[in-house]
Amino acid sequence: MSWAGFKKTVNRAGTTLLQKTGQIERTIDREFAEEEQRYKQFQKETTALQKESKAYLDAMRAMTAAQGRLAETLDTFYGAADKNSEGAMAGHAYKRAVDDLDAGIGRELDAPYRTTVLEPVGKMCSYFPTINEAISKREKKLLDYDAARSRMRKLIDKPSEDPTKLPKAQQENDEAKEVFEALNEQLISELPELLALRIPYFDPSFEAMIRMQVKFAEEGYQKLGAVQRYFADNVRDDYAAGQLDAQVEGVLQEMKELSICGA
Repeated sequence: MSWAGFKKTVNRAGTTLLQKTGQIERTIDREFAEEEQRYKQFQKETTALQKESKAYLDAMRAMTAAQGRLAETLDTFYGAADKNSEGAMAGHAYKRAVDDLDAGIGRELDAPYRTTVLEPVGKMCSYFPTINEAISKREKKLLDYDAARSRMRKLIDKPSEDPTKLPKAQQENDEAKEVFEALNEQLISELPELLALRIPYFDPSFEAMIRMQVKFAEEGYQKLGAVQRYFADNVRDDYAAGQLDAQVEGVLQEMKELSICGA
């Protein structure tokens, strides 16, 4: 930081302190305060959207990876007992279906999701540092303006013996006011425009996300549904009739009665 920059920082810190003690009047701009509050809320929501959007894709990858490990275990489990049994064939078919779904994540969900969802959200979030810097700059220029106005008013209320001080203070006040008002008007004008664009900007991403989820769910239903043909007819009928729970309870009861299980 340069010496001039250091002096400005110190002077602004002093102005802030004097404002807190009521010795320097602070400019209150309610219109900007409202727009800034709306923007901060938008920034918070968009940042959360970016985080959750990425978490969704990570969760889908984790789910298909876990499903793949489960399918491999089941395939090995049934294959070790009898490779020609209906259970072994069902386990192998399930593994093939899950492998296809896992490959589909990268082909039909991962890349398109990044392009249509993560990248647009990330691009919007990339604007926030620049906007925040402009808001911070406005705050600094407001402090400069408040300080210059205070110096000018003191010289008006209590004239100095040096006749050049008041004109100089008036000039500094006018210059500080002009710089501040230019930044202030720009932000008051452009912040609402940014917020007004958020719905049309994110609408295509939201629609694309829903379409991709629907497609992935439909393919999952088709591929996993095809595994049912490897089950015996009575198994499918019992499942439809809600009788499988009773059968599982029966098997568990038989296991409990075995001496090895501590009966």
